[in-house]
Formats: sequence, C-alpha cells, structure tokens
Amino acid sequence: MSRPMLLVFLFIILIITSQFEWRQPLVVDVDTTPSVSQKPQQISRREEAVKEKIILSQEKKIQRLNELVRSLEQQLLQCKGDNKTTNGTVSYLTERILELERQQILED
Repeated sequence: MSRPMLLVFLFIILIITSQFEWRQPLVVDVDTTPSVSQKPQQISRREEAVKEKIILSQEKKIQRLNELVRSLEQQLLQCKGDNKTTNGTVSYLTERILELERQQILED
C-alpha cells in the first residue's frame, strides 16, 4: 500500500506543479504586456533626448567655430593692412635711398 500511496502523492505533486507552471507564465505575460509596450516608448524618449543633447552640443561647437573663423578673418585683414603699410614704408624708403644715391652721383 505504500507504493500506491507514494504514486498518488507524486501524481498530486505533479498536478500541482504543472498548474503552477501553466499559471505563472500567463500571469507574467499579462503583467509584462503593458510594461513591454512602455519600454519601447521609454527607449525612444531617451533616444530623442540624447539626440537633442547631441544636436545642441554640435550647434554650440558650430557657433564657436564660426566665432573663431570671424576672429581669424579679422586677424588676416589686420595682417594684410600691416603688410601694406610695411610695404608702403619700405617702397618709400627705397625710393628715397635711390633718390639720395642719384643726387650723390650727380654731385660727384
């Protein structure tokens, strides 16, 4: 009699555990269905936020680069102006030296 009782006991345990296995996934599926649909939305929101931050960062970098380009253009124009002044002074001095040399040659 011990064997049939053991078999009945095992059979009952099998039935109970099989019920748990079938019910548990159903409960988990019902519970996770809303969160599963929310996860892609949360992920897409996060991605959008990251994309916005990247875009803002790039815009700031572009503004800095534009300011740097303007500054370099101003420096270049200033250098060109200084170069013209220097060239004008050098050419004036050269002409003056040549004129003085001519006068010396004529005086000799």
